[in-house]
Amino acid sequence: MHTVKKILGLIGRKVDYSWSPLIHNTAADLLDLPFCYTIFNIGQHEEIPAALQGAKALGIAGFNVTIPYKQTVLASLDQLSPEAESVGAVNTIVLKEDRLEGYNTDIAGVARPLAVHADRISGKPAGIFGNGGAAMAAIEALSRNFSPSSIRLFVRDLHKGEQLAESLQNPRSRSLMEVFSMQDHEAIQNCRLLINATPVGTTGSGSAHLLSPESALLHNDQIIFDMVYNPLQTPLLAMAARAGATTIPGIEMLLAQAAQSFFIWTGRTMPVDTIRQNLLGQFSS
Repeated sequence: MHTVKKILGLIGRKVDYSWSPLIHNTAADLLDLPFCYTIFNIGQHEEIPAALQGAKALGIAGFNVTIPYKQTVLASLDQLSPEAESVGAVNTIVLKEDRLEGYNTDIAGVARPLAVHADRISGKPAGIFGNGGAAMAAIEALSRNFSPSSIRLFVRDLHKGEQLAESLQNPRSRSLMEVFSMQDHEAIQNCRLLINATPVGTTGSGSAHLLSPESALLHNDQIIFDMVYNPLQTPLLAMAARAGATTIPGIEMLLAQAAQSFFIWTGRTMPVDTIRQNLLGQFSS
């Protein structure tokens, strides 16, 4: 009997480079599920409402959402999960009975790779580079799942950083927040955990170094988590490895958030270990 496949996809701008189709199509094939995942490049923020209305009419089963539309989609959704509402950003949409529901699985994407380091993070400052939706997800993940002494937001524009801190809905997140300049090297060095929640270091981004290679800010007591997954070994992770720090590559966040999205759409557990090996093979080739 022929089974009609349900459509899933990634909403973004110029995101043909994404590994999400490989991840989700491999998972669907391994589990023999009738889903097909593709890319939807949308040029302008103003086109998002029409795109989502059309998707609802066409019965598209769900989406991931990436930069720069994680906040743009909010106004077009019928319902938000508590996590999405708390951070004010959505990276996963599911169509349920003619209603578009928004979720944020980036929070799980940050929390799961860090779970084994919970004791090391407890009672120590944690730092985040960035002031966008990814940074907000990292703040929420740390305040919900870990016990840092503070969460330090390192930004180039202090005013924007303070605006983000003030916009947080979670009272615990707000109580932990501190905003620092990217130039505050002592505050960076004193962090047990540092998370890069910016695109800096992404292949083709034009900006490779978040921290100066000569700065010697990183050390072997730290955990360095880079959300960037392409390349696998980013300049920041290479610096961290040379300093003897524990490193967490962006592929771990990519897989953790993808697994959570996949479960929301299908109700099935993604075979993450098999897909990780598949992805690593693709990277090495």
